[in-house]
Amino acid sequence: QVRLVESGGGYVQAGDSLRLSCAASGGTFSGYTMGWFRLSPGKEREFAAGINKSSGSTFYADSVKGRFTISRDIAKNTVYLQMNSLKPEDTAVYYCAARIGWYGRNWHDYNYWGQGTQVTVSS
Repeated sequence: QVRLVESGGGYVQAGDSLRLSCAASGGTFSGYTMGWFRLSPGKEREFAAGINKSSGSTFYADSVKGRFTISRDIAKNTVYLQMNSLKPEDTAVYYCAARIGWYGRNWHDYNYWGQGTQVTVSS
C-alpha cells in the first residue's frame, strides 16, 4: 500500500512561485508513475503534470505547460511540482497520485492518492 503526503501549499500573489512536495512510502517509488492533479470548486479533478516510472519522462496539461515543472528525487521517495507565474485560476487543492502503469491523464488511471494541499493565488 502506497502512502502519499503532500506539503508546500499556501497563499500567494499572482506571478509568484510555489513548490509542492509529495513524500511517498510503502512501495517501490521508481515503480510508479506519479501525477499531480488539482480540484477547484465547481470543477472536475484536473490533471496538471505527470512523471513516468523508470524513464522519468514528464508530461503536462496545456494549462500549465511552460509554468509548472514536475520532478522527482528517487533517493528521497519524493516528487515535486514547481509552479511559477501562478495565476488566480491555479487556485485549487492539489493532489499527488501514483499509478502502476505509464502516463495517465485521467484521475481514474491512478491507484493511490494523497490528502491534498491547498494553493490559493490572489490577483
